[in-house]
Amino acid sequence: MIFRFDSPEWLWLLLLLPVLAVLHGKAGKAAALRFSAVAIVRQVSAYVRASAGRLSIGARLLTLALLILALARPQAGEEIARIDESGIDIMITVDLSGSMWAHDFEMEGASLDRLTVVKKVLREFVERRAGDRMGLIAFAGDAYLASPLTLDHRWILRRVEQLELGTVEDGTAIGTALATSVRRLRDRDSPSRIVVLLTDGANNRGQIEPLQAAEAAAAHGIRVYTVGVGREGIVPFPAQFDENRQPVRRPDGSIALARARSDIDLPTLEKIAGMTGGAYFHATDTEQLQRIYAEIDELERDETTLEVRRLFRDIFWIPLAAALGLLALEIILFNTRFRRLP
Repeated sequence: MIFRFDSPEWLWLLLLLPVLAVLHGKAGKAAALRFSAVAIVRQVSAYVRASAGRLSIGARLLTLALLILALARPQAGEEIARIDESGIDIMITVDLSGSMWAHDFEMEGASLDRLTVVKKVLREFVERRAGDRMGLIAFAGDAYLASPLTLDHRWILRRVEQLELGTVEDGTAIGTALATSVRRLRDRDSPSRIVVLLTDGANNRGQIEPLQAAEAAAAHGIRVYTVGVGREGIVPFPAQFDENRQPVRRPDGSIALARARSDIDLPTLEKIAGMTGGAYFHATDTEQLQRIYAEIDELERDETTLEVRRLFRDIFWIPLAAALGLLALEIILFNTRFRRLP
């Protein structure tokens, strides 16, 4: 945080304060009483509050200084900064369908569901793309906007962390999700607009076919990077779900696993990428998924430097309030403790 004065020319008046102090020290009122001897003056002065006059002029000069500071309009705000911005808009589109419960990924020796691993890799990807505007679309049987495009990556990371399976009607509406992402990007005036579409299934819901959405993306110059997640065929899958569509856990917290079929429409994902000038990937383990996002990170680089000006807020009320407080204190003191008789 830095401070500045919006009207600094008023600060020149502060140079008058030492002059006023000197002039006040030289000047004095005409004597009200004359004494014939110095000894008499000493006796009288023993009962006089000699500091009252000095306190009065000091308080008045300080009050005047605070009023001058208030006139100069002090402001507080963030320092003007230069940041690197890529000019790239990225919509991350994540599948939350029930098939993402498949436990065919491993991390640190533990078997994990697909979404848990995807979220970890997404966090790493977001942290590497500090200069990009990012948004987040989540989908299953339908698609919803989890975050609009923003440079606030801490917000994006929080939204990624909040992604949960079972929160959206089940199904896999790939076409709807891609069309939703395209709508968010099509009117953006950016040199590069991309969608990172991550899914582990085949389109079975929604009114829009994936290839129709891909045609719309291509028409608007939006590249789509498609990532198929998980192995095809028979994979470990939760054996039972509760009424909230969450896996039933054993007393020790682990999930009882059975076997289920995993079908990923990889040919369609490859066509979507090819139609839009993007790239197609298939990740069957954690290391592959990390390499894929690292490759996308390298493919989309176009950094520029921008100057960002922060907003300043007025804080003139602080010296103004202090000046009024001093003035009120002086009035109270000189009508009570330092009261002078005529």
